[in-house]
Amino acid sequence: MGLLSSLLGMIGFGIGLPIGLFIGFYLFVYSESEDVQDMESQPLCELDPVALEDLMPEIPLWVKSPDYDRVDWLNKFISCMWPFMEKAICNSIKSTAEPIFAEYVGQYKIEAIEFKNLSLGNLPPTVHGLKVSETNERELVMEPAVRWAGNPNIMVAVTISSVKVTIQLVDLQVFAMPRVTLKPLVPTIPCFANIVVSLLEKPHIDFGVKVLGGDVMSIPGLYRYVQERIKKEVASLYLWPKSLEIPMLDASTVAVKKPVGILHVRVIRATKLLKKDLLGLSDPYVKLNLSGEKHPSKKTTVKKKTLNPEWNEEFKLSVKDPQSQMLHINVYDWDKVGSHDRLGSQVFPLKTLVANEVKEVTLDLMKDTSISDANKKQRGQLFLELTYAPFREDNDSFSGALNGYSRKDSVMDRAMSNTSTTGAPGLLLVTVQGAHDVEGSRHNNPYVLIIFRGETKKSKMLRKTRNPMWNEEFQFLLEEPPLQDKIHVKVMSKRTSFSFYSKESLGHVDINLADVVHNGRINQRYHLIDSKNGVIHIELRWKTI
Repeated sequence: MGLLSSLLGMIGFGIGLPIGLFIGFYLFVYSESEDVQDMESQPLCELDPVALEDLMPEIPLWVKSPDYDRVDWLNKFISCMWPFMEKAICNSIKSTAEPIFAEYVGQYKIEAIEFKNLSLGNLPPTVHGLKVSETNERELVMEPAVRWAGNPNIMVAVTISSVKVTIQLVDLQVFAMPRVTLKPLVPTIPCFANIVVSLLEKPHIDFGVKVLGGDVMSIPGLYRYVQERIKKEVASLYLWPKSLEIPMLDASTVAVKKPVGILHVRVIRATKLLKKDLLGLSDPYVKLNLSGEKHPSKKTTVKKKTLNPEWNEEFKLSVKDPQSQMLHINVYDWDKVGSHDRLGSQVFPLKTLVANEVKEVTLDLMKDTSISDANKKQRGQLFLELTYAPFREDNDSFSGALNGYSRKDSVMDRAMSNTSTTGAPGLLLVTVQGAHDVEGSRHNNPYVLIIFRGETKKSKMLRKTRNPMWNEEFQFLLEEPPLQDKIHVKVMSKRTSFSFYSKESLGHVDINLADVVHNGRINQRYHLIDSKNGVIHIELRWKTI
C-alpha cells in the first residue's frame, strides 16, 4: 500500500507541475492588474534641469559645449579601421613590453614572463566631441573627449619556481581628455614635425585583474588604492603642462635654424694688394658675409689709391651654426664705371673660434677659394680680429632635435629669468608671418616696411591678395636693449603697372619693444591703424649676448 501511494504521488507531481507552470505563465502574460496604469509621456523640453541630469547623465560634449564638434565621421572611421588598428597596437604593446619583461626574468625567482593572449577586443574607442583651437604659433591644437569601454583579453603567464601563474586583465574602461598638438607645421608630408600629447585632467581608468581565476580587485580597499595610484602616476607624467612628444619627421628635414650668436669682425688692414688701376694702384674695399645667409654683405669704406689700406672698421654678423658656417671675405677694387674687380678672396671656419675670445687672423688672399693657391700669384694679406659671442641660453630655444620619444617638462619647471642687463648688446629678430583683410582702394599687392631707428627693411610683394603670407625674418643688431624704442610696421600696396597712384598704404602699427626685451619673445596679432579690418601677425624676439 505504501508503494502504491508513493507511486501515485510521483505521478501527480509530474502531471501537476507542468500544468501549474502553464497556468501561471498564462495568467502572468494575459492578465492585467487593476493597479497598473499607463505611463505618462512628457517632452524633454518640459523637464526641469534636475530631471534631465538624472535622465541623461552622459550628455556628449558637442551638446553641452558649442566649442566641441560632433565627429560621427571620425568614429565611423575608427570603427572601420579598428580590426587593423587593434592588431597594430597589440604588436606595438608586445614589442615594448617584452624587453621590460626580460629585465625581471631571474629576479624574485621569476623564470619566464610571456603573453598568453593579447587582444583589445572588437569594441573601438569613441570620440564624444572634438575641439580645435587656433593659436598664433605654427601648430594645430585638438582636444578630443575619448571614451573606451572595451572587451580586451590580455593574459600574461608568469612562471615562478616552475609554477605558472596566469594574470588576466578584463573589463577595461578608459575615459580621457587629451590635448593633441601637431607642431611645428612644415611644408613636408605629413606637414607636422611632432605630435605632443598631454592630459587636461586626470584620466578615469577602470579594470579587473584575475589571478588563478579570482578577481583580486574585489579585495576590500585594493580597488580604490590601485585606482588612485594609477591616476597619480599618469598625472605626474602627462598631466598638462607636462606632455609626451612623438617625433614624426627627422630634424634635418624640418629644422629651421635661428641665430645663436654674433660674430664681431674687425677689418684692420691689408698689405701688398694687386695693382688694378692705370697708375699702379687700387681703390680697395672688403665685403663680408656668412655661408648660408641671404642677408646683404657687410662692406667697408673704399680706400682710394693704395695697395696697403687701413680700415679699422667693425661689423657684426648673426651666426646660426658656428660648427659649419664659414666667413667669406672678398676684397674688391672699386671702379666708377663697370663692374668692380676682385682682388682676392678667402674663407675662415667659425668652428675654430673660442666663444668670447678675440682671435687675430692673417689671411693670404687667393684668386678663388675653391682651388688650391699653390703656384698662384701673391695677392696680398688681410688682417682681421674675430670674436664669436653666443647668446645667453634660455628656456625658449630656437631649434631643437627630434630624438625619439621624450617627455617635456612644464614651462613652469623650465622657466628661467630672462632679464636683460642694461646696456647689453643683442639681436632683435622681427618675423612678419602674414596679414588678414588688408584691402586697398585701388589695388591689392601688399608688402611690408619695417622701420626701426632710421633703418628700413622691406618684404617681398605678393600680388592680388588680401590675406598675404610672407614668413620673412628681419634682423637688427643693437648695442643696447631697445627699452624705450618702438618699431614701425607699415603695410603698403604697389601697382604693378604704370599709374599716378602707384603706392597705397593699407595700414600701420607701432609696437613697443620693452615687453619684448623683458619677455624675450612675443608672438601676437596686431590690428592695423587706418585699416577697416586689417590684422598683421608679427613675432618679435630679443636675444642678449
